[in-house]
Amino acid sequence: LFRSQAGSTPDKTAISFQEQRLTYAKLEEKSNQLAHYLISQGVGSETLVGLYIQRSLEMVIGLLGILKAGGAYIPLDPDYPTERIKLVLDDAQPRVVVTQQDLLANLDEVNFTAVCLDSDQHLIHKQETEPPALEINPEQLAYVIYTSGSTGKPKGVQITHKSAVNFLFSMANEPGITASDHLLAVTTLSFDIALLEIFLPLIRGARLRIASREMALDGRRLGQEIESSGITMMQATPATWRLLLEAGWQGKKDLKILCGGEALPADLAEDLLSRSQSLWNMYGPTETTVWSTIYNIKGSSSAISIGRPIANTQVYILDDNMEPVPIGVDGDLYIGGLGVARGYLNRPDLTAERFLPDPFTASGMIYKTGDRAQYLADGRLLYLGRDDQQVKIRGYRIE
Repeated sequence: LFRSQAGSTPDKTAISFQEQRLTYAKLEEKSNQLAHYLISQGVGSETLVGLYIQRSLEMVIGLLGILKAGGAYIPLDPDYPTERIKLVLDDAQPRVVVTQQDLLANLDEVNFTAVCLDSDQHLIHKQETEPPALEINPEQLAYVIYTSGSTGKPKGVQITHKSAVNFLFSMANEPGITASDHLLAVTTLSFDIALLEIFLPLIRGARLRIASREMALDGRRLGQEIESSGITMMQATPATWRLLLEAGWQGKKDLKILCGGEALPADLAEDLLSRSQSLWNMYGPTETTVWSTIYNIKGSSSAISIGRPIANTQVYILDDNMEPVPIGVDGDLYIGGLGVARGYLNRPDLTAERFLPDPFTASGMIYKTGDRAQYLADGRLLYLGRDDQQVKIRGYRIE
């Protein structure tokens, strides 16, 4: 999809970071060269590849290069505790880690082949600029993202190309994106919602601007960036949107706001609605590929709905006997459809517990979210909270 877009708009700016930028054609070339180099290092179909790199243009080159080599990326945020990074690497055992030279010292006890996008640049630049002659199967893994979940121990969620593409196509339709949009990416790669921020603009000919971590944590700087760079679309958790408002941000009338990762308070929704072109509330666990339901908020309400399922997604609200509950009755929320993950990496016990055969279709799986919900009279969903002691803070699952 990206290659096709690069062929259509080769000279258009694809991504920018601070004062740097790359056109679609240049991003295509650089990611192709990295893909060839990764293949020479043993990366192939479904090879797990860590991506341990600071926010930069190289971060996106790394993502595309891994996918073009047939591999599945494991995002590793350098700002996360080293202990967590090592735990993920120990569990996933990636064959290769794409990184930077100055970050290697943090991983001195872990065994892998390092590909440094800075110190190995002279080798990468010798590779072909044409894409590798590979067929990527829709059932192949695209990425593995680690989440805490109900046990508190990080576990890898395995997402296929099919699930990721279904999600991106649905998002391209609603809330929608056009070639004239300019999206500001503020989310760490280790949070699955970054999938939308990075890939949605790149498969639709829009512009992607990457915010530094420091900017993403500073409401004043973030507000200035939205204004000065002509941003028309941004996705963030309620905590980040509140950070912006508390820093005095007055809004932008042509800005499309996507909000998710935790419950959206009614007062925040009202404030954002008056400061934007449109406001979308999103809901979904990592295990069903980022967002599974979506709602375009158009007026104030005491209870913010999480809307309706995205394309090729089924949502069930069931009782203890796995039977559907009536409208207006609380129940357990299950999600089925193309977004359901392959399961947890190296955790067959937990996979069997949370991923169940879909009782309402001849095939397919459903994911037990652990969330409680009910159907409203018009068919929209109302989120009611957890059935355990888990909470979400800034989008992260905390026991």
